[in-house]
Amino acid sequence: MTTPTLSPSAADFKDRRVGLIVFGIFVILLGCLCALLVPMMLFGHVVAARHAAQAANFRMIVPALLMYAGLAVAFIWLGIGSTLCRRWARALLLVWAWLWLICGAIGTAFLIMFLPEILASPTPQGQSIPEPLRPVVTIVVLGVSLVIYLLLPGALVLFYRSRHVKATCEARDPVTRWTDACPLPVLAVSVVLAFGAFSMLTLPLAYNSVMPFFGTLISGAPATALCLVIMSLMIWTAWATYRLEPAAWWVTVGLFAALMVSAALTFARVELIEMYRQMGFPPDQMAVMERLRFVRDRSVVWWMLLGAVPFFAYLLLVKKHFRRTV
Repeated sequence: MTTPTLSPSAADFKDRRVGLIVFGIFVILLGCLCALLVPMMLFGHVVAARHAAQAANFRMIVPALLMYAGLAVAFIWLGIGSTLCRRWARALLLVWAWLWLICGAIGTAFLIMFLPEILASPTPQGQSIPEPLRPVVTIVVLGVSLVIYLLLPGALVLFYRSRHVKATCEARDPVTRWTDACPLPVLAVSVVLAFGAFSMLTLPLAYNSVMPFFGTLISGAPATALCLVIMSLMIWTAWATYRLEPAAWWVTVGLFAALMVSAALTFARVELIEMYRQMGFPPDQMAVMERLRFVRDRSVVWWMLLGAVPFFAYLLLVKKHFRRTV
C-alpha cells in the first residue's frame, strides 16, 4: 500500500495522521463500550426485576437500548473514518464532540443543583445514603461526570478543531465530501434535528405517546399522530438545513418555539409527576420521583425550558448561512 503524497502546501502544517489514528481508535473503543452496555442493561434490568419480584418491563428501557446501539454504530463508523483521515469523519466528530460537551456541561450543572436532594431522598424501601457518606458519593459522581461529560468531549474538540488536523485530512483525503457542502455550525443544527426525530420515535415505543399539548397531556392515537408529524418535520428540516434552505430555518424556529410554549402552558397546570405516571413508569420509580422536591414543584421543567434559550440564540447566529441561492 502506498502512502498518500501530501500536497505542496504541506509545509505550513504539521501532519497529524498519527493523532487521527490514536483518537480514531479511542472513538472505536467508545463505540465498543456503548455496544457492551446494551446486553449489560438487559441483564441488569432482568436481575433488578427478579430482585423486586416483578415482571421485567423491557418497554421502559427501549430508548436507552436504541441510544446506546446507535452510539455504538456511530462511534465505530466515525472512529474508522478518523483512522483513515477522512474529511467527513473529522467534521462529524468535531460537531458531535461540541454537542456532547455542551449537553454535558448543562447536564453537569443540573447534577450539581439537584444531586444533594437526590442523595438525601430515601428509596421506596425507606433507606437513604448515610449523611457522612454523601460528600464522598457526591465527589465520586461529580468526578465521573466531569470525565465523561466534560474532559472526554473537550479533548475531542481540542484535537479535531486544530487547523493541523483539518489540513491533514484535506491533504490525505483530497476528494470533496458531503460534509464540505454545509458549514459546520449549520451541520450541528442538522444533527440535532436528526437526533430529535429519533427521540420522537421513542415516545410511542416506550412511553405511551404521552406528550404535553398546550395546557394538557395527550396520549394514545392522537399523541402518536402528533409524534409522527413532529418527527416528519424534524427529518425534513434536518435535510433542508443541511441544504441551507431558508425555509428550514424558519420551520425549525417555529417548531421549537411551539414545543416550548406547549410545555410551559402544560406544566403550569399539570404536575410533572402526572406525565410520568401516564407514561407507565414502574411504581418503585414513581415512589422515588414523588419524594424529589424539584420534580414536585416543577423547578426542573422551568430550568429545562430556560436551557432552550441558548439554542434559540444559536439559531440566530447561524441564520446568516441560510442564503437563498439564485
